[in-house]
Amino acid sequence: MGIYRYPQPSASEITPKELWLTRRRFMTASAMVAGGLASPFAGSVAHASVLAALPAKPNPEFMSVEKVTDRVQATTYNNFYEFGMDKSDPERYAGQMKVSPWSVKVEGEVAKPGTFAIEDLLALEPMQERIYRLRCVEGWSMVIPWIGYPLSALLNKVEPTGNAKYVEFITDMQPDVMRGLTSSVIDWPYREGLRMDEAMHPLTLLTFGMYGEVLPNQNGAPVRIVVPWKYGFKSAKSIVSIRVTEEQPTSSWMQSAPREYGFYSNVNPDVPHPRWSQATERRIGEGGLFAPRRKTLMFNGYEEQVASMYSGMDLAKFY
Repeated sequence: MGIYRYPQPSASEITPKELWLTRRRFMTASAMVAGGLASPFAGSVAHASVLAALPAKPNPEFMSVEKVTDRVQATTYNNFYEFGMDKSDPERYAGQMKVSPWSVKVEGEVAKPGTFAIEDLLALEPMQERIYRLRCVEGWSMVIPWIGYPLSALLNKVEPTGNAKYVEFITDMQPDVMRGLTSSVIDWPYREGLRMDEAMHPLTLLTFGMYGEVLPNQNGAPVRIVVPWKYGFKSAKSIVSIRVTEEQPTSSWMQSAPREYGFYSNVNPDVPHPRWSQATERRIGEGGLFAPRRKTLMFNGYEEQVASMYSGMDLAKFY
């Protein structure tokens, strides 16, 4: 897998890393993890000023040269319908979500099912920093420095059986603080899924942080996945359960609006959403609603890495 090649921006356009990672916070979090102390998510809330650092080694294979989206914009303009439909609702209301203690149950077609505390997941593999593009089905995009490791590391640990064909992700429900759970738009809890080869692909990231820190609540704390060649809603947030299955799971949006959302949900500029085109996108931070739109890239720019998984498939039929 080669280094991704995007148009080279000028030096003035690249967000300085010093803005989102400092040596002091790096050393503090390193000591915390190495010493087996409390999870860095303990007591975390939505606001950046109190989030713990999450040290990670940059992976040069996954470091886009595109301009990184400003951290404030990436943490205040979100979809997380458990907290409301407005883009500002997650940042406004997610601060009360309890993220520690936290555990993820892995079950189904695996030889070694189990429940993993967030501390165990943090220690499972060395943390990597990867800069991925995120494309929303609504037509906007961001470039974010994520922190995590390949989901395949966790799946390999539980040893999928020969019947394992799909992976389903289920998001937490906290009715006392998740005001959006009263909405009938989705049959809660939120569910998403991947085909096994998609879940095992090196790009698929089990994600614990962004911008050098643990995930803010509104971005899916304490653990989510990031699948960069698919529309953003496929990257399930605040995961509490992972089920490995033989049958294709029905995702929440497939159930709610099957005409609009299919299982695969690959970024495809040639297949319009029933209510709008996917041919172009608006990059958050580039001049607002009236800024020139960008051309949407097939598979969100990761075609070279993932297209072979869909060889021979009708991507208009399997949308």
